[in-house]
Amino acid sequence: MSPRDLLLALAVVTVWGVNFVAIKWGVGEVPPLLLTALRFACAAVPAVFFIRRPEVGFGILVAYGFAIGVLQFGLLFAAIKLGMPAGLSSLVMQLQAFFTIGLAVAFLGERPGPFQLVGAVVAFVGIGAIGLERLEGAALLPLLLTVAAALFWGIGNIITKKAGRIDMLSFVVWSSLVPPIPLFVASLLFEGPGALPRALGEITWLGGGALLFISYGATLFGYGAWSLLLSRYPANVVAPFTLLVPIAGIGSAALLLGETISVVEIAGSLLVFAGLMFNVFGGRLWRALPRPARKA
Repeated sequence: MSPRDLLLALAVVTVWGVNFVAIKWGVGEVPPLLLTALRFACAAVPAVFFIRRPEVGFGILVAYGFAIGVLQFGLLFAAIKLGMPAGLSSLVMQLQAFFTIGLAVAFLGERPGPFQLVGAVVAFVGIGAIGLERLEGAALLPLLLTVAAALFWGIGNIITKKAGRIDMLSFVVWSSLVPPIPLFVASLLFEGPGALPRALGEITWLGGGALLFISYGATLFGYGAWSLLLSRYPANVVAPFTLLVPIAGIGSAALLLGETISVVEIAGSLLVFAGLMFNVFGGRLWRALPRPARKA
């Protein structure tokens, strides 16, 4: 990878990590379902007028938009609003890798390798440790919502696999047309008819900046640059950079929000990260080990 593209990859994962801090700022001023609706409305318009529609069926586009926009991000924004730490949520969301593996086994007939299975076990032991630390209902609910959000991210990944080779930026932009209406309806039902005018009247530069960052930085720049990198390099070269997202998320949350997590949560987080590392690099390291020479 060229130095320029290496910097671009690092910029993308940093933006995706800081995005969790922006969500925390955003839900502090705008109700979570409404913020999610505004995020996708901004991501779709005006980009849809300049980006060609992806060559996928309408059903695939709607299914992806609903799974990712309404369910994944709706649950994630609600979890952070209810108290899920931004940094910890950036790590827990990476469980999507293991949910994707399990769903691919169930629906696509794929077979996971031993390193993927071991990585999944280690990661979920880490989540169990974090869950035990947050057993009180008020603390456990946001964690469970975040795990559910990761599950729907995995479902979105399976839908993407069914779509085949596509321009991911185009796919994300056009699927962003799906979530706003159901999310606006959900906001009306659960957050009240006054949520939108109140948010528009009281939002500060911090909340507005967070919305712009979430919509244009994390979505359009992030997926646009990521698609560019995937067009230049094999997926196995680009994909491991996503391991840096929780590092950027936890670091930026500590720096910008002053977040701290308990010793048990740190231990659980290390197990989750170790499971992710084992999933991505375990097979490669095993194949790279020297083998004893066979005797003639």
